[in-house]
Amino acid sequence: MPIDEQAYAYGGARALVQLHERHLRDFVRMWRRAKGADLALPASQDPDTDSLGAMLRHVLGAARGYMVWICECLELPDPDIAAVPDDVEEALDAYVDHLLERWDGPLVELDQKTADRATFASRWGTVYCIDAMLEHAVMHPIRHALQLERALGSQAPHAAL
Repeated sequence: MPIDEQAYAYGGARALVQLHERHLRDFVRMWRRAKGADLALPASQDPDTDSLGAMLRHVLGAARGYMVWICECLELPDPDIAAVPDDVEEALDAYVDHLLERWDGPLVELDQKTADRATFASRWGTVYCIDAMLEHAVMHPIRHALQLERALGSQAPHAAL
Protein backbone atom coordinates (compact mmCIF):
# COMPACT_ATOMS: atom_id res chain seq x y z
CA MET A 1 0.00 0.00 0.00
CA PRO A 2 1.52 3.35 -1.00
CA ILE A 3 2.71 5.65 1.74
CA ASP A 4 0.57 8.75 2.22
CA GLU A 5 2.29 11.50 0.26
CA GLN A 6 2.08 13.79 3.28
CA ALA A 7 3.98 11.24 5.40
CA TYR A 8 7.34 12.22 3.86
CA ALA A 9 9.25 14.80 5.91
CA TYR A 10 11.16 15.85 2.77
CA GLY A 11 9.07 16.33 -0.36
CA GLY A 12 12.15 15.85 -2.53
CA ALA A 13 12.53 12.28 -1.29
CA ARG A 14 8.85 11.61 -1.99
CA ALA A 15 9.19 13.04 -5.50
CA LEU A 16 12.29 10.98 -6.27
CA VAL A 17 10.68 7.77 -4.99
CA GLN A 18 7.69 8.48 -7.23
CA LEU A 19 9.89 9.31 -10.22
CA HIS A 20 11.87 6.13 -9.67
CA GLU A 21 8.66 4.10 -9.78
CA ARG A 22 7.47 5.85 -12.95
CA HIS A 23 10.72 5.38 -14.82
CA LEU A 24 11.37 1.84 -13.65
CA ARG A 25 7.91 0.88 -14.94
CA ASP A 26 8.66 2.72 -18.20
CA PHE A 27 11.89 0.73 -18.53
CA VAL A 28 9.98 -2.53 -18.01
CA ARG A 29 7.50 -1.56 -20.75
CA MET A 30 10.38 -0.74 -23.12
CA TRP A 31 12.15 -3.96 -22.17
CA ARG A 32 8.99 -5.95 -22.97
CA ARG A 33 8.75 -4.17 -26.31
CA ALA A 34 12.35 -5.11 -27.07
CA LYS A 35 11.75 -8.69 -25.94
CA GLY A 36 8.63 -8.91 -28.13
CA ALA A 37 10.66 -7.68 -31.10
CA ASP A 38 13.30 -10.32 -30.34
CA LEU A 39 15.87 -7.54 -30.14
CA ALA A 40 19.49 -8.63 -30.12
CA LEU A 41 21.59 -6.08 -28.31
CA PRO A 42 24.79 -4.90 -29.95
CA ALA A 43 27.97 -6.69 -28.89
CA SER A 44 29.29 -5.27 -25.65
CA GLN A 45 32.18 -5.78 -23.28
CA ASP A 46 29.72 -5.04 -20.46
CA PRO A 47 28.07 -8.24 -19.19
CA ASP A 48 25.19 -6.12 -17.82
CA THR A 49 24.13 -5.15 -21.34
CA ASP A 50 25.11 -8.14 -23.48
CA SER A 51 21.57 -9.52 -23.55
CA LEU A 52 18.04 -8.43 -22.74
CA GLY A 53 17.91 -10.78 -19.76
CA ALA A 54 21.19 -9.45 -18.39
CA MET A 55 20.03 -5.87 -18.79
CA LEU A 56 16.75 -6.59 -17.00
CA ARG A 57 18.55 -8.23 -14.08
CA HIS A 58 21.05 -5.36 -13.99
CA VAL A 59 18.43 -2.60 -13.86
CA LEU A 60 16.32 -4.38 -11.23
CA GLY A 61 19.36 -5.38 -9.17
CA ALA A 62 20.64 -1.81 -9.24
CA ALA A 63 17.24 -0.48 -8.11
CA ARG A 64 17.40 -2.86 -5.17
CA GLY A 65 21.00 -1.92 -4.45
CA TYR A 66 20.39 1.82 -4.40
CA MET A 67 17.80 1.59 -1.63
CA VAL A 68 19.80 -0.97 0.35
CA TRP A 69 22.85 1.33 0.14
CA ILE A 70 20.84 4.39 1.19
CA CYS A 71 19.40 2.55 4.18
CA GLU A 72 22.86 1.30 5.18
CA CYS A 73 24.34 4.81 4.93
CA LEU A 74 21.53 6.35 6.98
CA GLU A 75 21.57 3.45 9.45
CA LEU A 76 17.93 2.69 8.66
CA PRO A 77 16.45 -0.81 8.88
CA ASP A 78 17.12 -3.11 5.94
CA PRO A 79 14.34 -2.45 3.40
CA ASP A 80 14.02 -6.22 2.94
CA ILE A 81 14.04 -6.16 -0.85
CA ALA A 82 14.43 -9.67 -2.22
CA ALA A 83 17.29 -10.33 -4.60
CA VAL A 84 16.37 -10.46 -8.28
CA PRO A 85 15.11 -14.00 -8.84
CA ASP A 86 16.73 -16.25 -11.43
CA ASP A 87 13.35 -16.55 -13.17
CA VAL A 88 12.69 -12.80 -13.10
CA GLU A 89 11.30 -12.76 -16.63
CA GLU A 90 8.51 -15.12 -15.56
CA ALA A 91 7.90 -13.26 -12.28
CA LEU A 92 8.55 -9.76 -13.58
CA ASP A 93 5.36 -7.98 -12.52
CA ALA A 94 5.39 -9.51 -9.05
CA TYR A 95 9.06 -8.68 -8.52
CA VAL A 96 8.69 -5.08 -9.73
CA ASP A 97 5.67 -4.61 -7.47
CA HIS A 98 7.65 -6.02 -4.52
CA LEU A 99 10.68 -3.84 -5.28
CA LEU A 100 8.66 -0.65 -5.58
CA GLU A 101 6.58 -1.41 -2.51
CA ARG A 102 9.82 -1.69 -0.52
CA TRP A 103 11.10 1.56 -2.02
CA ASP A 104 8.03 3.39 -0.71
CA GLY A 105 8.61 3.89 2.97
CA PRO A 106 12.20 3.76 4.21
CA LEU A 107 12.78 7.46 3.56
CA VAL A 108 9.62 8.94 5.07
CA GLU A 109 11.59 10.54 7.92
CA LEU A 110 14.54 11.71 5.80
CA ASP A 111 14.99 15.45 6.19
CA GLN A 112 16.32 17.74 3.48
CA LYS A 113 19.49 18.64 5.37
CA THR A 114 20.53 15.00 5.67
CA ALA A 115 19.55 14.30 2.06
CA ASP A 116 21.61 17.21 0.74
CA ARG A 117 24.58 17.39 3.08
CA ALA A 118 25.64 13.96 4.31
CA THR A 119 27.89 12.22 1.77
CA PHE A 120 28.89 8.59 1.42
CA ALA A 121 31.08 6.59 -0.94
CA SER A 122 29.05 4.39 -3.28
CA ARG A 123 29.95 0.75 -3.82
CA TRP A 124 31.79 1.84 -7.00
CA GLY A 125 33.69 4.62 -5.20
CA THR A 126 31.86 7.77 -6.28
CA VAL A 127 30.82 9.97 -3.37
CA TYR A 128 27.14 10.91 -3.31
CA CYS A 129 24.77 12.70 -1.01
CA ILE A 130 21.51 10.79 -0.56
CA ASP A 131 19.62 13.18 -2.83
CA ALA A 132 22.15 12.62 -5.63
CA MET A 133 21.97 8.84 -5.24
CA LEU A 134 18.18 9.03 -5.48
CA GLU A 135 18.56 11.09 -8.66
CA HIS A 136 21.04 8.52 -9.97
CA ALA A 137 18.51 5.78 -9.21
CA VAL A 138 15.84 7.66 -11.18
CA MET A 139 18.11 8.15 -14.19
CA HIS A 140 19.41 4.58 -14.36
CA PRO A 141 16.28 2.98 -15.86
CA ILE A 142 15.81 6.01 -18.12
CA ARG A 143 19.28 5.53 -19.59
CA HIS A 144 18.70 1.83 -20.27
CA ALA A 145 15.22 2.46 -21.70
CA LEU A 146 16.80 4.93 -24.12
CA GLN A 147 19.44 2.34 -25.00
CA LEU A 148 16.66 -0.12 -25.88
CA GLU A 149 14.69 2.50 -27.77
CA ARG A 150 17.74 3.34 -29.88
CA ALA A 151 18.47 -0.32 -30.56
CA LEU A 152 14.88 -0.91 -31.60
CA GLY A 153 15.02 2.12 -33.90
CA SER A 154 18.16 0.86 -35.59
CA GLN A 155 16.37 -2.40 -36.43
CA ALA A 156 13.49 -0.61 -38.15
CA PRO A 157 13.55 -0.80 -41.94
CA HIS A 158 14.59 2.50 -43.49
CA ALA A 159 11.97 4.20 -45.57
CA ALA A 160 12.79 4.78 -49.21
CA LEU A 161 13.87 8.34 -49.94
